[in-house]
Amino acid sequence: MGRRRGPVPPRGRARDAALACAVLLVVAASSVGSLVGDRAEPWGVTALGWALIAATCGALYLTPRHPVAVGSLVLVLTFGYYVLSAYDGALMIALTVALYQVAAAGRLQAAVALGALTVIGTGAGTLLGNRDVNSVALFMLSGWVVAMVALGWVRHSRLAYLREAERRAAGEERLRIARELHDVVGHHISLINVQAGTALHRFHRDPANGEAALAAIKESSREALRELRATLGVLRQADEEAPTAPAPGLDRIGELVAPARSAGLTVHVSVGDAADPPAEVGLAAYRIVQESLTNVVRHAAAREVTVNVAPGRGELLVEVADDGRGPAAAGGAPGSGVGGMRERARALGGELTAGGRPGGGYLVRARLPYRNEAPL
Repeated sequence: MGRRRGPVPPRGRARDAALACAVLLVVAASSVGSLVGDRAEPWGVTALGWALIAATCGALYLTPRHPVAVGSLVLVLTFGYYVLSAYDGALMIALTVALYQVAAAGRLQAAVALGALTVIGTGAGTLLGNRDVNSVALFMLSGWVVAMVALGWVRHSRLAYLREAERRAAGEERLRIARELHDVVGHHISLINVQAGTALHRFHRDPANGEAALAAIKESSREALRELRATLGVLRQADEEAPTAPAPGLDRIGELVAPARSAGLTVHVSVGDAADPPAEVGLAAYRIVQESLTNVVRHAAAREVTVNVAPGRGELLVEVADDGRGPAAAGGAPGSGVGGMRERARALGGELTAGGRPGGGYLVRARLPYRNEAPL
């Protein structure tokens, strides 16, 4: 059974209408004295005062879309009401709400200017003989104005921070997906390219070897399609079922050997007995070995490569060494794919180095801690 959800608050224009109606109800309740009891003003002036109340509160509905214009209008209508009406209703509430919305829309200078005009206008009315507002009330009004403008600006800043955090999270997710696609598709497409060249070269001279290369191409393309579908599963909608296939780990490193051997490499693999490393460590080790073998096939012109995965004290050590010339010597981008491998290692709090070996060849060495110690 799912959790029972509470009432969902209105959003968008429904929220704006609800706010305007709520303010109107409060102001109307505070101004009901103008309709009962002894008359302090003609009925025509009272009707005009209620029209000003309705117009002021109704204008709040448009504040999120036109904050400065509506805030200025609310200020003028509020002052007009207090100058005209003999009854002291609580229409100032609508003005303070408008100031909050102007600041929440990011128009801080306009909100400060409108707030200053509010305090100055009220103070001027007091000096001209308005006995309904004394110095204490003016001080309290100033506090309310400052508080509402400050709260509105805090809300604007918080929403801006959340939008920026969401944008960064989306960017990091795109980078992660791009890295996964690079590791999966790049590895298999590189092998397919090498195997296709081998098949084309051998087909007429040695049909048997050419047929074997074509079979390897078929297997690599099928594996590429399977892993591509699994990787793209993270882009599915939230209401779809989660993938059930486990992420590749140490137990599948051996699967990377056959395609590399079909490309003409002699591959030696040693995977130590690691006692159930965390899934993210196993996946990182698998991807590092996969990318390293891809680089060997594409750039190194090597004949032999050694893969060694061994557990250490609270960490996993990964080494991939070949006897080739390395990516830089092959004319490709130095360290092709090394940046992505380094990011994987750093994400786990580890490190990865890659470079030439003394006496020739290329070595990729990674240290992957079981416990993430990456700085926040």
